[in-house]
Amino acid sequence: MITSITRHRTSALIFSFFLLLSLSAFAQAPQYEVSGKVTDEQGTPLEYATISFQSTGDPSNVTGGITDGQGNFNIDVRQGTYNITIEFISFEPKTFKNRQVNKDLNMGAVKLGMAAGELEEVVVTAETTQVEVRLDKKIYNIGKDLTTAGGTVADALNNVPSVSVDIEGGISLRGNENVRILINGKPSAMAGFGNTDVLSQLPADAIERVEVITSPSARYDAEGTAGILNIILKKEKTLGLNGSVSARVGDPDQVGLSANVNLRKDKFNIFNTTGFRYFDAPGKAFSDTRYLEYTNEEGELIDPTSERLVEDRRMDRLNRNFYTSLGMEYYITDMSSITATGFYRYGEDEDITNNRSTEYTEEGILKTLRTENQIEDDNSYQFALNYINKFNDSGHQLTADIQYERDEETQTGDINESIVSNTTKLDPFYPLEQTFTEETQNEFLLQADYVRPIGENAQFEAGYRGSFEEEVTDYQLLLENRENGVLELSPLTNVFTYTENVNSLYSQYGNKFGDFSFLLGLRLENTQLKGKIDSDLTEEELREEFKIPIDTDFDNNYLGLFPTVNLIYELNEQENITLGYNRRINRPRGWFINPFPSRASRTNIFQGNPNLEPAYSDAFDLGYLKRWDKLTLTSSVYYQYETDSFERVEQISTATDSTQVIRTIPINLATTARIGAEAGVLYNPTRWLRLNGSVNFFQFDTDGDYNGVDYSAKNTSWYGRFSSKVSLPAKIDWQTNAFYRGASEGAQTETDGLFMVDMALSKELFNEKASLTLNIQDLLNSRKRESFTVTERFERESEFQWRQRSIILSFTYRFNQQRRDQERQNREGRDMNGGMGDEGGDF
Repeated sequence: MITSITRHRTSALIFSFFLLLSLSAFAQAPQYEVSGKVTDEQGTPLEYATISFQSTGDPSNVTGGITDGQGNFNIDVRQGTYNITIEFISFEPKTFKNRQVNKDLNMGAVKLGMAAGELEEVVVTAETTQVEVRLDKKIYNIGKDLTTAGGTVADALNNVPSVSVDIEGGISLRGNENVRILINGKPSAMAGFGNTDVLSQLPADAIERVEVITSPSARYDAEGTAGILNIILKKEKTLGLNGSVSARVGDPDQVGLSANVNLRKDKFNIFNTTGFRYFDAPGKAFSDTRYLEYTNEEGELIDPTSERLVEDRRMDRLNRNFYTSLGMEYYITDMSSITATGFYRYGEDEDITNNRSTEYTEEGILKTLRTENQIEDDNSYQFALNYINKFNDSGHQLTADIQYERDEETQTGDINESIVSNTTKLDPFYPLEQTFTEETQNEFLLQADYVRPIGENAQFEAGYRGSFEEEVTDYQLLLENRENGVLELSPLTNVFTYTENVNSLYSQYGNKFGDFSFLLGLRLENTQLKGKIDSDLTEEELREEFKIPIDTDFDNNYLGLFPTVNLIYELNEQENITLGYNRRINRPRGWFINPFPSRASRTNIFQGNPNLEPAYSDAFDLGYLKRWDKLTLTSSVYYQYETDSFERVEQISTATDSTQVIRTIPINLATTARIGAEAGVLYNPTRWLRLNGSVNFFQFDTDGDYNGVDYSAKNTSWYGRFSSKVSLPAKIDWQTNAFYRGASEGAQTETDGLFMVDMALSKELFNEKASLTLNIQDLLNSRKRESFTVTERFERESEFQWRQRSIILSFTYRFNQQRRDQERQNREGRDMNGGMGDEGGDF
């Protein structure tokens, strides 16, 4: 398969040959020179753009030519009146009607905008970001965001409208944390098997674009009630050897080196991304808990064993990781290709956590120091094969994918808690603890998709996806025996095996009638969730230990239909309205269902709930887009109704040593209704100033109870972001990003608002082949979560900061490519892989 650009060059040359023959037939008539220059909207010349002249008197009389390497054209045209059309692949053509050619004509600079695409695509282009609005997604090109230079994928996502990344790295979409993360349209080891921590290790400069899919079509997995974030990695289509190398240093201690290299020949395309990163991520946490009197089940008023507990935690996290991704696309024929890719990541973490506790009782004060040393090694592998066969150039194609992933993680921990001072009558014993965790995850993916255009505007699509995953967690806990000081195996030692198998079939159909387009789909999914706990404790003993019923061997099957409807109506070329409906599922998995608790704190722990059942949601989304010359507005209102929604609740219990332990447990509540509105503005008043802002208001209304406690709550909150980019003299860019998340309120916890600012300066060097960027993340060091929790048995004030302000200096060198040329090539490659319901599946 040759690239679309190569095909376009060939067709343009053939077209020019026949045009020259036509010109020779009219050599005896007066001729004049028509000249000009064709560029994209950023001024980048478009080589091999086609200029055609169709006579208004005789439509069969067509002549023309193509542009040179600088986008210029000079064409001799017979005297007459013509409709002049200028075209280039993936760009909207421009037609100048009834132009008289009776003398030499200079048309000046003609700028072409990105194409509106196939059935469903509308494109908006701006300097700081690029937005493509399709029937089922919004696509953001974040490659020129200076504040992510030297940063990570998580940093880049935090600058995407509708997306927010909390201080622990958790990702939410429109305030909803149940987001499905895909890499190149598929679940991937690079996304950490659902654990988003790995996204804080991959470099942001490996991303080409992010697809925000709030109304997914039937082609996508139904997982994720909030929607889908599809991260598309870079892969060049440019012929020859090209790429970039980046180096970064920073404070707190940070150093990194990465490279993106691409070799494109006629029959194959080889691409590689490799990087190493070393960084320190200090953080801290503080909590002040006051215990309250409460009434027990017999109606008696009970005094707490402690009055107050203050914990001050300091975390020092040292991380080293290496990753590499290598792929080759081989073009079997002009219409078919096969792509093989491999990914490997090795991570090594050394974490030291010091937790200073002060416990106040009626008798006095007890102060302790709990130190946890944790070492973690992580190996992730991924191998994938992709086959594509195009039956023609109009989108009729078949694709097939096979993917295997494996993640091996080992974690050892030593926990030592000592008494600093004690003025109470208590004589507590805090045994030495040693933990060993070995976690293995395997996932196998099969997928096939068939696309068949019907006529000029209609398209049918069908496919199958099978995902088969097994996760085994082998956990060992050794506790010191008070009598002899020997470490002994705790009965909490266990092996937890979790299996998730999902088989799905889908079909969808789209069509366009004038200014109205639609995409209708239906997905059938069968989900099998299996879990087995191998422990010395019986189900009754587990229930007593964890305060929840435990099924040590469960096997649940769920069959569901998931319809999708996406509509778009174009009011004019600059304005459209979209409407979407979809049904989604939230499957419990991983640490949310493993009942064995975390050990970071003796008095505040998190434990999963194996009794969780899937949650289902129905969502509606109404969007509006309007473009002016320098201003673009995107907006939407949305509503979602979710049943059996997940909610984290905190409950207090008393351990065998009379310690009061607060457990955080995820549960199924009855319903959650979400309603919200968001708006985004792209404004480019001048060539040197570009502004970008968005705001999202939403309300959650949760209704339900658990164990006789009503957890119903209504929360109204909002968040907004603003970005400005200023082009200064001497090829210097200055960008500032600001983000504010409003206060929120849950069933038990109120969280204060959060404000943060990022700033960056960038200087182009060596004729725009290199960039030097200084990036300050969290300039005010204000990225902290402050909250207040109230239950009938305790009140707690807390503050948490996952990482402090960082300063990063990065240098990027690009070879065999200019910055703007690279961006244009990326856009062209994206359009060549586009189409209704496309997941951007190239790796």
